[in-house]
Amino acid sequence: MTIIAAAVIGKSGKALVSRQFGTETPSRTRMEGFLETFSKLVGSDKSQRQHTYIDAESIRYVYQPMDNIYMVLITTRHSNIIEDLETLRLFSRVIPEYCRSNEEKEILDKAFELIFAFDEIVALGRRENVNLAQIRTFTEMDSHEERVFNQIQQAQARAAQENAKEKEKQFKKERAEMAKKMRPGGGIASATAISSSTPMASAISDMSDMKISAPKPSAPISRGGGKALKLGAKNTGEDTFLQQLQSEGQSIAALQPTKSANPILTAPISDVKREAVHVRLQEKFSATTNRDGALETAEIQGSVMVNVSDPAFSTVQLQMHNRDQHRATVQVHPFFDKKVWQETALLKFKNADKSFPANTDVGVLKWRFQLANEEQLPIALNCWPDERPDGCSVNITYTLQSEQTLRNVTIAIPLPPATSPVISECDGTYEYIKSKSQLLWTMPVIDDANKTGTLEFSTPNGHADHFFPVNVMFFSPDLFCDFEVATVQYAGTGGEVPFSTECKLVAEKYDVI
Repeated sequence: MTIIAAAVIGKSGKALVSRQFGTETPSRTRMEGFLETFSKLVGSDKSQRQHTYIDAESIRYVYQPMDNIYMVLITTRHSNIIEDLETLRLFSRVIPEYCRSNEEKEILDKAFELIFAFDEIVALGRRENVNLAQIRTFTEMDSHEERVFNQIQQAQARAAQENAKEKEKQFKKERAEMAKKMRPGGGIASATAISSSTPMASAISDMSDMKISAPKPSAPISRGGGKALKLGAKNTGEDTFLQQLQSEGQSIAALQPTKSANPILTAPISDVKREAVHVRLQEKFSATTNRDGALETAEIQGSVMVNVSDPAFSTVQLQMHNRDQHRATVQVHPFFDKKVWQETALLKFKNADKSFPANTDVGVLKWRFQLANEEQLPIALNCWPDERPDGCSVNITYTLQSEQTLRNVTIAIPLPPATSPVISECDGTYEYIKSKSQLLWTMPVIDDANKTGTLEFSTPNGHADHFFPVNVMFFSPDLFCDFEVATVQYAGTGGEVPFSTECKLVAEKYDVI
């Protein structure tokens, strides 16, 4: 296979783009003669085949009609016609990849981009072993290392901003506690409460707008003593970039990032008014569905974390309400009485000498539930890419399938490289991120008032695989499995203790592949 040149010629015979290959390229005059001869020969060719060729005196024209233009390869007479046709198909796919239409003006505007792409396909008259995606990567000169460096820089900036905000909040809190301590009648109890400050890591929640409850306690009863107990384990599933920051010596202990790779959902500082006993109920949702809507995998993992900021309440017990209808698999921490939990839904220490450590998140209960079918998903996504001669039309519809309220819902749709979408319908807001070739569809709230919504757009090129996988992110103040803290009590006496709660469901990973 020896390819002399590749050219794009208008139906009128005008040469729009021409690129010569090989060590001995024909002169401009000879090349113009080749192209002029082709225009005359193709005008007399009555064949209506999709892929055609014409043998001239010393060369062969292998060409393909494309609306208003011809894609032409000029080869030697002894070149392998089968390989030439395969190469021609790749050249023909390059044109819609870089041009929005096959009009002559668009071809002329993108002439240099096409020439660069042609050079990636053929070298010294021989075809290179490349595909369309590799050609796009080579011509864009994309640098993975540069993207990683920029993302690390952005993560460092976000970490510094969050750290500064948290320190400012901590200083304000300490000043308020100091002023309270200086008031007459503050007593020893106030000083004890001030001396134990909650770590910054406890002050940051993954999401805002949580359900908060703070029941009024009955008359305080003297506490029981006991040894401190260390429960729970540090979460090792940290974000890759924050691990990089840690290796560089940055202090990021105050941040609790989500595992989502998209920085749209950053963790704001929680405004929950925390009592001496703070209980956090959290669920993490992960799921994968195929593009036909069938469920591949889906799982809910939940936990109850207790943080006691005042040692006076270190021996409390939790009375829970378990109204879960999904029959999730529940596990109680080994230091708590499992039999009592099964009978009365009460979380209490088996050993009366045990107690909660101060200012530490302690896991006391966890559950796990595998979703059986796609109807159990909180939100379902229906993606319909439709390939057309002038590009692709994509319709995406969401449906709320539960009674939960979903907040900050963001649906990330990948796009063909260097392609700007044309939006024809959108419920909510959208944003095109050119650097990532990604379209973000955002709804602040999805509830009974807007159970369904549609995004419809089109692109001038691409195929169905370009628009997958679709990623869905959201959080909800409503748990999937219905667990609730009824009261917090002193161990042994049953007197109520002041407490506050946070409830949240976070979509950790939800993809449509």
